[in-house]
Amino acid sequence: MSMRRNGLRFPEQELSHRREGSFAEPKAPNIPDMISMPRILFARARLGLAVLAAFLAVVVFSPLAAAAPEVDLWPRWEAHDPASRITVDHAVWDRLLRTHVRAHADGVSRFDYAGLQATDRAALDGYVAALSATPVSTLNRNEQFAYWINFYNALTIQVVVDHYPVDSIRDIDISPGLFASGPWGKKLVAVEGETLSLDDIEHRILRPIWRDPRIHYGVNCASIGCPNLIATAYTAENMDSLLTENARAYVNHPRGAVVEDGALTVSKIYSWFDEDFGGNEAGVIAHLRDYAGPALLARLRDIDDVADYEYDWALNDGSPTGS
Repeated sequence: MSMRRNGLRFPEQELSHRREGSFAEPKAPNIPDMISMPRILFARARLGLAVLAAFLAVVVFSPLAAAAPEVDLWPRWEAHDPASRITVDHAVWDRLLRTHVRAHADGVSRFDYAGLQATDRAALDGYVAALSATPVSTLNRNEQFAYWINFYNALTIQVVVDHYPVDSIRDIDISPGLFASGPWGKKLVAVEGETLSLDDIEHRILRPIWRDPRIHYGVNCASIGCPNLIATAYTAENMDSLLTENARAYVNHPRGAVVEDGALTVSKIYSWFDEDFGGNEAGVIAHLRDYAGPALLARLRDIDDVADYEYDWALNDGSPTGS
């Protein structure tokens, strides 16, 4: 509330002070408060940064954030010709794999990225271009299966070579999105007029069309924790046997599954893609038993849950300086 005197407007509270003749003297600044204020503001800023860091840790680095994209069928790629006898030539890719994949004593195969000479790089680029120009919709299902897995792996090698040296494929941050990590979301190639990313090939074509958990033992993400990149190109003829062989090799390697003191630790692949392995821990364990050798199978006999998940994102670098 306010009142007017002599044409001027005064707050009622101020008028009461005037009536009482007791206007308050201006308050002198509190020097200690002035000194502490920057400290308070700095502390609040630090708290804000800590909250932001915690948020980023949850969003970017938590297991949930690392979960793979869900299966999302792209119907356009279901087209195929069951009667087709067209074959895709993977000889160039086969030669590159045989030349540059190194089998190590620890059971992990590595790729000699640094050893890829100019002629080999030209051959890799030519192979990727040839696959891109292939009318994949005219192939039969078996040819398509080999085509897409070889394509995925060749593109992965090409991306790593483009950015080499790196410690991990996750350091190749070319995917769109503020919190994206790695190259998987980047559109890398065009096939039949459609631009495709590695995620498109794996999660919108391979997984939803073939519904085969062994796909995870075929596609390679250039990491130590991943199933081995084998030194052979996939073909319609060898696809089934090689995927089974790859599954057995990975499941029986400590990267895949290990039982110590009655506790089962498995690869995070079985968590990220759990829907492909039965959708729960029981399904994962049943899958492991299907491919386990005698020693692992005996250890799995009394296991009914997964104690832990692990994965090594270090680059599968077989170069002399990187191995």
